[in-house]
Amino acid sequence: MAAFQAACQAGYGIELDVQRTADGEAVVFHDATLQRMTGLEGRVCDHTAADLARTKLGASDETIPTLADVLTLVGRRALVHIEIKIPYGEVGPLERRVHEVLIDHHGPVSVIGFNPYSHAWFAERHPKVLRGLDSYGYADASARTLAPDIRKRYAQLEHVSIAKPHFLALSAEMLPHPRATALRASGMPVIAWTLRDPNEWVRLQPHCDNLIFEGYRA
Repeated sequence: MAAFQAACQAGYGIELDVQRTADGEAVVFHDATLQRMTGLEGRVCDHTAADLARTKLGASDETIPTLADVLTLVGRRALVHIEIKIPYGEVGPLERRVHEVLIDHHGPVSVIGFNPYSHAWFAERHPKVLRGLDSYGYADASARTLAPDIRKRYAQLEHVSIAKPHFLALSAEMLPHPRATALRASGMPVIAWTLRDPNEWVRLQPHCDNLIFEGYRA
């Protein structure tokens, strides 16, 4: 929460990740498991939101907040990109809870994520919610849970037709990308992630419209 407060004070937008808890709440946490940030064993989805609200992050006094808590803190002060973290076969419950939270939020917001069927869920049921499809080269170890032909199609951005996004959020090493260039020419904005060197923006700026960055002041 301290990081989100600092982002608002600096005039930055916010990118965050949400996971579903055992009791169906949307909490703000990047990893599927607790070990790296809390030292505890187990998955986020095996704990209730109340349990996680008592779980300290690292050596800080911060705990794991709900999405509703974060959006209440942020209000209208910053654009919030909400990355929905779900296994590929579990579309629906987390999206539904995120939308329930968004009903009461009046600041600028978008939902983002790698699962095209998650975007399709929103496109069909709540098409006015701004949607950004994440993608990258799908060549790392985590991508091996997907079949090779799916990884190839996703890397070539063929899943845009499934997701029906309003914009693309592409890894910096993907750019320039011929399919992204064509989509951008047709009016679909492209943002790059995650830049950790301000000089990298010089290379990427001709190929995208904005960026997600960390580790320096923009």
